[in-house]
Amino acid sequence: MTQTANVAHRDAIPAIAINQLSKTYAGDKKTGPKKALDNVSFDVRRGEIFGLLGPNGAGKSTLINILAGMVNKSSGSASIWGFDISENPRNAKASIGIVPQEIIFDPFFSPKEVLEVQAGLYGVPKAERRTQELLRAVRLEDKADAFARSLSGGMKRRLLVAKAMVHAPPILVLDEPTAGVDIDLRKQLWDYVRSLHAQGVTIVLTTHYLEEAEELCDRIAIINHGKVVALKDTADLIGMAREKNIVLSTASEITSAPQHDLFDRAELIDPHTLEISYNKDKTNAGQVLSVAREAGLEIVDVTTREADLEDVFLNLTRSE
Repeated sequence: MTQTANVAHRDAIPAIAINQLSKTYAGDKKTGPKKALDNVSFDVRRGEIFGLLGPNGAGKSTLINILAGMVNKSSGSASIWGFDISENPRNAKASIGIVPQEIIFDPFFSPKEVLEVQAGLYGVPKAERRTQELLRAVRLEDKADAFARSLSGGMKRRLLVAKAMVHAPPILVLDEPTAGVDIDLRKQLWDYVRSLHAQGVTIVLTTHYLEEAEELCDRIAIINHGKVVALKDTADLIGMAREKNIVLSTASEITSAPQHDLFDRAELIDPHTLEISYNKDKTNAGQVLSVAREAGLEIVDVTTREADLEDVFLNLTRSE
């Protein structure tokens, strides 16, 4: 096999490959066994930002913990950078960095010491450690020697990102990285994720902020009750939303919302404002406005809103 063919073959191997992965917890006598993952299958391509979304209890954390080697799978398989997590656990773990949702580390260590210890655990030689570079990247260089307990919540979260990158893994998993942080810090973390992605790092992101997934992710899987209910390019997933909303402001008061077969829903927001939802595959804004005028409404202003990822997410998880 030529060098070019070798490179093509390597790039064809997914960053993460999950096949029929299941996990059942024993539970107790009252509740019985609980299936957290139910035959989950999907691949994460090398070099993409992949979103993993789902409501609380959907199975996201169980999946991440299996990849991290903290939870044993019940059946199925998973590989990281071509290494099966059961057959080659050491290489699999070396290929991935996990940023947990919980902020956990020794409060008496400085950020510099936290990164040095973590690098030692991964066997990174001192000459190859990037402690100062990582602290600079997450804007903690000036806090290098402060006690970690003195850092703000946002700083601690950034330190966790740096900690996950000490061994330069090709894959980084971010589990709710911006939970509980302010808008400015969220933007800083987004910028850092983009910079890592530009360097070729494959990113897996779980988040409750749907606008975050919509902004960052190339593809998104939605998991609910342990099953994948959607797996599409982000644009295609948003395209699944067929609903469109139009808000009408009227000159005179509206006593009741008009109803029509073209409307999925019509609601009064206030006596001068009506919101109408309709399926854009069945009708359009012009027809909706015509029906509203025929109902006697004197319209003075019109605004529209396209359905977004939140609408798709709610529809998919509500139907389960």
